[in-house]
Amino acid sequence: MSEKKRVLITGLGVISPVGNTVDEMWQNIRNGVGGIGRITKFDPERVDAKVAGEVKDFDVKQYVDFKESKRMALFTQYAVAAAKQAWQDAGFDAAPPVPERVSVMIGNGIGGREVDQDGYKTLFDRGPSRLSPMLIPKLIANEAAGNISIMLNAKGTAHTLVTACASGTDALGHALDMIRCGRADVIIAGGTEATITEYCIGGFCSMKALSTRYNDCPEKACRPFDLNRDGFIMGEGAAILILESEEHAKARGAKVYAEFAGYGGSGDAYHLTAPEPTATGAISAIRYALDDAGVTPEQVDYMNAHGTSTHLNDAMETKAAKGVFGDHVSKLRISSTKSMTGHMLGAAGAIEALICSLALRDGFYPPTINYETPDPECDLNYVPNHGVAAPMNVAISSSLGFGGHNGCLVFKKV
Repeated sequence: MSEKKRVLITGLGVISPVGNTVDEMWQNIRNGVGGIGRITKFDPERVDAKVAGEVKDFDVKQYVDFKESKRMALFTQYAVAAAKQAWQDAGFDAAPPVPERVSVMIGNGIGGREVDQDGYKTLFDRGPSRLSPMLIPKLIANEAAGNISIMLNAKGTAHTLVTACASGTDALGHALDMIRCGRADVIIAGGTEATITEYCIGGFCSMKALSTRYNDCPEKACRPFDLNRDGFIMGEGAAILILESEEHAKARGAKVYAEFAGYGGSGDAYHLTAPEPTATGAISAIRYALDDAGVTPEQVDYMNAHGTSTHLNDAMETKAAKGVFGDHVSKLRISSTKSMTGHMLGAAGAIEALICSLALRDGFYPPTINYETPDPECDLNYVPNHGVAAPMNVAISSSLGFGGHNGCLVFKKV
């Protein structure tokens, strides 16, 4: 078998509950500053969960013409903004690559739900003839990838991958494979989501998936691996990474954040919403990713866990880590940055991949905040409450989605 092409991360962009630039986001993550508060995007009186990780002070006019932005759902606006940041960060504003060799791969879980919610109201109140002609173009999940392709003149394939909470991770994994097999030199890859609506929050509340215990102290609501966790916190935003083949990046003298070294995925084949309790699927995804990267379990320094702050997920992920890493698990640092961002669904794996690349660059292990009461089922080192500066050579990020979708990414220091 021929040696796999190396793939490098050369640009980053983000819109998130903890910052709308990479520097702001990373500074807040390093300092353990959370972005979770009481819901302001709608009156949460009718829903049980009243807190979320909302994007703040987002001005779409910084990135696109206001008239053009009105044709985009919010999840698309976030994605376009993060993509433009990443494109500029990679140096492509001044010297763009060959358009036909640039592809787009975006993960999204749900699509334009605020458009859906408003559309139903119009349908019921005023009839189908009054629906907006932009309803469908704004609603469907592929429109983020399509708009990024148009805005950045990326004429390679523009794909959308939907695997619930694993969407961002799986999008990056498939982008890695595309570059390795020579289908693109550059890929604009990541995830986006905007689901803080009464429609979506109400739906997740009906599933009993969201935290309701901490409505009066939102900053404490997301507490992965803590004994008193009671559900996840909805987040929103987008994270985009510019991926390049090593040859392409070196030829133009690109700065590099990290090497994107491996991807693995699996299916639980168990349940639509609950994780498989023995962690078999999660273990397989991590092992596949390590094998793909040529990395042994003992070489891994850091794991950015899915860490949703639900009882079933966090206990299962702890079991998965033990199953993969064996005795080395006692040396592994694990954290859930969802404790600060909330669960950004289709964007979660993308922002966590972005965080891993910065963690490797800086030699810094992000914290799991709100860790107060240890859980006997979760007894590993979760970097509680304060980040740690220490050498880091290999980091992994795992994502586990409704439907039993498991994905894992491996990154190496350069």
